[in-house]
Amino acid sequence: MPPPGRCSVPLAALSEVLRLERNRRAGIVFPLRRLERFLAPGADTAPFRLFQPGLAALQRAEGLFRAGRGHRIDYLSSAVRMDHAPPPALPEVCFIGRSNVGKSSLIRALFSLSPEVEVRVSKTPGHTKKMNFFKVGKYFILVDMPGYGYRAPQDFVEMVEAYLQERHNLKRTFLLVDGVVGLQKTDHTAVEMLEEFGIPYVMVLTKIDRASRGLLLKNVLEIQEFVKEKTQGCFPQLFLVSSLEFSGVHLLRCFVAHVTGNLPSVEAS
Repeated sequence: MPPPGRCSVPLAALSEVLRLERNRRAGIVFPLRRLERFLAPGADTAPFRLFQPGLAALQRAEGLFRAGRGHRIDYLSSAVRMDHAPPPALPEVCFIGRSNVGKSSLIRALFSLSPEVEVRVSKTPGHTKKMNFFKVGKYFILVDMPGYGYRAPQDFVEMVEAYLQERHNLKRTFLLVDGVVGLQKTDHTAVEMLEEFGIPYVMVLTKIDRASRGLLLKNVLEIQEFVKEKTQGCFPQLFLVSSLEFSGVHLLRCFVAHVTGNLPSVEAS
């Protein structure tokens, strides 16, 4: 594994989080737990606790996202068509979502331990026009997909559908949903596409630092019910993240490592 290094971004590294008071530490690593205690008596808590890795697994995953000697993390290439995509030699995950959902900001947070990795984040929604591929050593590839909805590329549907149908090394799609506004019409369209193609996916609620506790809990419960009743390919647990406060980022790194086969012994309990 790559050696540990210094990190200048507060809470980007587990070593920083572990210095926090216990409740705050748990809230950063497992933000869904902060909401669980406000559930009504008798509420189903199973979707809140399906993936709860231990410290060793979290540290292993962090190592994958930290570049070091013999472990390079690089922007690999961009593509607008599948024949421009790099060879499918490694397990792959892709991140999709509405144009202003904070997708590139989240990917930059995931790679924050390797600041030499350039993930462009624009103040203007719809900046990502191509599929951007990032190679994480010999372990996996992460793909930043163009945003859908506002200012999406004209050929977005053709590009994304071809990718989802043809990329046989794709292990999981991460569908990002704004934690403040919840599922929107364009998100439902994305869900329908993933369900139609039989693609395994997981929903990630972004910008949770901008939502009140009551609003966030309302959105979480509504989306959990939607996942339970209306989907087949979606992982039942939601992942809550704040790219600003790093809430949920460590857990999401761990889930990426898990679904790409790099945490074979992780316990989801």
